[in-house]
Amino acid sequence: MSAADNHAGLDGQPIPQEVAELAGQLSEAEDESRRRRLARQIASMAGRTGHVTTRFRTHGSATLRGLRASGQWLTGQALEMAPKVPIRSNGRLRQQYPGLQTEQLADRLITGAARASAGVGAAVGAVAAVPFVTTAPLELGVETLALVAIELKLIAELHEVYEMPAPGSAAQRMLAYTGAWAERRGVHVSSSGLALAVGSPLRRKLERRLLAKAGKSALALTPLLTGAVAGALIDHHETRKLGTLVRDDLRSRGHS
Repeated sequence: MSAADNHAGLDGQPIPQEVAELAGQLSEAEDESRRRRLARQIASMAGRTGHVTTRFRTHGSATLRGLRASGQWLTGQALEMAPKVPIRSNGRLRQQYPGLQTEQLADRLITGAARASAGVGAAVGAVAAVPFVTTAPLELGVETLALVAIELKLIAELHEVYEMPAPGSAAQRMLAYTGAWAERRGVHVSSSGLALAVGSPLRRKLERRLLAKAGKSALALTPLLTGAVAGALIDHHETRKLGTLVRDDLRSRGHS
């Protein structure tokens, strides 16, 4: 298997690009049938790309070994994906949702992102659990990346709404938002910038966050919490919680 095969999605696109595009469309979709269709596309991709993801098992130490082994891969893929996530500017958001005040718009973004994450969790959970075998390998890498893409989009757009966008180029801003995702707060840039080099403390925190997210997805598919409902509930809760933390941080700084 070539390096290109290891990095390609279903249609030949790199995985980060395809996941970013699908997650972006899902986050912005207003129509329920479209959301379900996009979520099923992500679930299909997750189920059919086993050759490019570390396989996780749903029991004991095998799960932990699989998650640890996947950490570097997930981190590299997330960093490559981040600049590809489509972000709406403050102006575009105001145009798309006319009449909403800042707090109302922030609420709308958080609700939409949580709904998108729930759709991914439900779709992947349904695919993985029919039929369900407790020792079956689960392809969680793509699902994790899709959830991260949804949350990165949410974080970036909350910064736009509160008129506190990260500085720098588009790629530098998305790097900053990736750091904010790992830190669970708004962007805080030090004099030395954001260090996400191999072995840096922030990169290690990012890796731990990614592994924790993959672990929660695996938990949703254990025998006691099998399938679509558990996946939807866990992912909805996690995305809403993250959005609330970032919004509260931005709002507090705006009032200071």
